[in-house]
Amino acid sequence: MSSAQFVRPARAADVDRVVDLQVASWRSVYKDLLPAEVAEELSGDQARESFREQWTAALESPPTSKHRLVVATDEDGGVRTVVGFAAFGPGGDPDLWPARDAEVFALHVDPERVREGHGSRLVNACVDHLVEGGFGTAHVWVPEEENALRSFFEASGWRADGARREIDMGRLLPMVRLHAAVSE
Repeated sequence: MSSAQFVRPARAADVDRVVDLQVASWRSVYKDLLPAEVAEELSGDQARESFREQWTAALESPPTSKHRLVVATDEDGGVRTVVGFAAFGPGGDPDLWPARDAEVFALHVDPERVREGHGSRLVNACVDHLVEGGFGTAHVWVPEEENALRSFFEASGWRADGARREIDMGRLLPMVRLHAAVSE
């Protein structure tokens, strides 16, 4: 790992790059799981503005003091750039205990920069913050069908906990919840 690679708290100036990464990552991860018109809609101006508003609000007024948005950075041609991000905080599902159960709400890496360690650094940063915040278990929702995001988390030791849901993304997309112990 280069000394130029690190994870830091996101800043307001990072929001546009976070939106770009979210759109690129969703198009990569979900491309075979969503109708083509929905995937195209995700990169439209209306979707981008909605994402921008959500990430700005997450930075300016997070729901709790334990909600975080962090970014992974690297040097690219001598310029430091944001190459991934993660958002996490207390778990919101009704069967979770928010004082002990956390959730990774989003973890995205530039599709051109996967397999360079950025996702692992982001997960490690999430876990460090969650342990510090007193959480014992972390959860993440991923598409049930085989995909890069699910494979990444499972290769990192996360396992399905039996929870399932479907989200409407132009067609119903089955999701599974994975979990990992982050402290004892």
